[in-house]
Amino acid sequence: MRIDQKILVLLAALALPFAAFGAEGELELDKANVDVSNQASLQRGARNFMNYCSGCHTAKFVRYNRMAADLGISEDQLKANLMFTSDSPHDTIKNGLNPDDAKKWFGTLPPDLSLIARSRKPDYLYTFLRSFYVDPAKSNGTNNLALPGTAMPHVLWELQGLQEAVWEGEMDKAGNAQKHFKEFKLATPGKLKPEEYDAFVRDTVNFLVYIGEPVQLQRQALGWKVIAFLVFFTLLSYALKKEYWKDVK
Repeated sequence: MRIDQKILVLLAALALPFAAFGAEGELELDKANVDVSNQASLQRGARNFMNYCSGCHTAKFVRYNRMAADLGISEDQLKANLMFTSDSPHDTIKNGLNPDDAKKWFGTLPPDLSLIARSRKPDYLYTFLRSFYVDPAKSNGTNNLALPGTAMPHVLWELQGLQEAVWEGEMDKAGNAQKHFKEFKLATPGKLKPEEYDAFVRDTVNFLVYIGEPVQLQRQALGWKVIAFLVFFTLLSYALKKEYWKDVK
């Protein structure tokens, strides 16, 4: 296989998850409106991630001590509340799931979430975590409108409750009946009110955005300084050029 063919195959593979979603054409992504400068939100997101996500998912590019330093969490708080699968703050975030059990239960290994917010984007993650609905045809009893057929069960059902997808049908030009998503209907309330659950998900997605690039705030702050320097240097160079060439005719 030539190099250009390999590149096309790789691009096609990377596009598959997005193509699967786009082909549905049913769901408009909701705005996550995350803010990685909100440290309180990131702290809540870290709590959510470690309690509800780290049982199955890893974040192998994130070290506990780096996370604690960025989020203003003391080492004692870190060890007492966030470290469930490691003993050392220098470790990266691992899961507590046996790979063989994962394949048996889900049919696949749960993906590492270190870069998920960069690959799938915050709005998609926010929509995905709010789009589970009851589906008796699925082995785990739920499906997801953002990612139909997902192997992930609705692990947050106790918080959100169980919602049903309401569909409406119409005929296409060929006379075939098609159903389209209309809305979600809450069938069984959860521990959180809908607005509280949305806030819970937003904090969780905010944390995933942070771990995707822990230095992004520093990068942005440095970027403005670099731009300011370049503007100043450009003006200085222009003034110097005029001074050197003022007597040249």
